[in-house]
Amino acid sequence: MNRVAQDTRYLAAARTHGAMIERLARGYEADPELRRDLVQEIHAALWRSFAIFEGQCAEKSWVHRIAHNVGVTHMMTGKRRRQLPLVGIEQIEELPGADDPERTTGERSLSERLLATIHRLAPADRQVMLLYLEDLTAAEIGEVTGLSAGAVAVRIHRLKALLAEPYRPEEKRA
Repeated sequence: MNRVAQDTRYLAAARTHGAMIERLARGYEADPELRRDLVQEIHAALWRSFAIFEGQCAEKSWVHRIAHNVGVTHMMTGKRRRQLPLVGIEQIEELPGADDPERTTGERSLSERLLATIHRLAPADRQVMLLYLEDLTAAEIGEVTGLSAGAVAVRIHRLKALLAEPYRPEEKRA
């Protein structure tokens, strides 16, 4: 692909998917300064990727795949800075409970608390949840992640239930 066509394709994709890239970056990086860097990294990778994109999949899936690959790489390289360990679905019950004073300070909104919980998820689980929050179908998420649509649906169901648990009224738990 020539440079002009690459630029044109990138600019159109950036306009169409720019808001998703911003949301995705927020899902992968809590620190605003590092988040801006991540957004720039995603845009640079996306521009480079259009030199080899030949319509192997839907453009939307391609953009998500590039963005999430950069996000996961960013998250894993930042692992040494992280104070809290990442956890998988199996260990999620170890996340802070409703009695955690830091989580219930009232300073943080529900969406911020959910995002903080998502930040604790292991890369594969975080990727599925962020794609789900972007309203991608299980099949589209599978196209981005390489998982089967059935495996994606099961993972989404488990993640939704686990993420909702701390926000249910006490009498509905257990």
